[in-house]
Amino acid sequence: MSKTTLIKATGINRFFSATHAVKDLAFELNTGDILGFLGPNGAGKSTTMQIISGTLAPDSGQIEINGIDLIEQPTLAKQQLGYLPELPPLYKELTVNEYLLYAAKLRAIKKDKLQAAINNARQRCGLSEVGNKLISSLSKGYQQRVGIAQAIIHNPAVIILDEPTVGLDPIQIQEIRQLITELGQHHGIIISTHILPEVHAVCNRVQIIRQGRLVYHSDMDGISNAMQSNFVELSFKSAPDPSLLQNIAGISQLDKITPHDFCIELSQDQAESAQAINTLLSRSLEHNWQLNKMLPRVRSLEQIFIDLTVSDSTAPSVPEDAAE
Repeated sequence: MSKTTLIKATGINRFFSATHAVKDLAFELNTGDILGFLGPNGAGKSTTMQIISGTLAPDSGQIEINGIDLIEQPTLAKQQLGYLPELPPLYKELTVNEYLLYAAKLRAIKKDKLQAAINNARQRCGLSEVGNKLISSLSKGYQQRVGIAQAIIHNPAVIILDEPTVGLDPIQIQEIRQLITELGQHHGIIISTHILPEVHAVCNRVQIIRQGRLVYHSDMDGISNAMQSNFVELSFKSAPDPSLLQNIAGISQLDKITPHDFCIELSQDQAESAQAINTLLSRSLEHNWQLNKMLPRVRSLEQIFIDLTVSDSTAPSVPEDAAE
């Protein structure tokens, strides 16, 4: 599938009185992307989603939705968008079919194409068997499916989902994730979420915003690299004196966890760190230290998120090709 740029945002700024909520933000979304958009409370994430969806105007900047300028041609641009807010806009006294008909008419779908649009949305969202049921009688997971169905009823290029699995049970979460993955094959999707495992489960790209600025953007390969660290956990049956480890070239720091367990920090230089590991192995054999564990300490996505959004400096956590 060829890649098409579906969202191109450059130089986006938004002020609320003296508060600079969004600061010179720029990013892109392509066909097939499922983008996880992350940030702590107050970071400007919700404001950015409102700007992208056309419900809030930026003070400056440019946004194109599938090649259409959102500011100059808002009606045409919004036709390319489907949006599911955190609280789905459902009329629970209606049946699924009645509600989707209402949503299709709001989207100005032509009369002769209404039923086909409804059938397609129901089929894609797994609602074919519940069309005549009242929305109020459905489980929360199925109600979320109805919310997604209204967002895709007009087959938009871009789908924006705000916290799509909040409040669902584990089975419902798995079902919605599978649905998002399937939709991502033909659309560009933005998921705004606080649930970091969601990002690992469905997204192929991640962006993190802090204090209105984009501080991290990467594909999942970049995330995997960022999760690696220079720390290695060691365990010995016959532990050496810590000084013997500390003196190995390429080991920049050593922490003794227990009499037999250590954590070392290796040099940032790959050649030096590789030489340190080789030296460590050879000396362990030579002196019968009986090394029985040597594992790299992997950082979680949660830790990367915390480092980027809480600490004063983000430089150590962000690969050179992923920083702002």
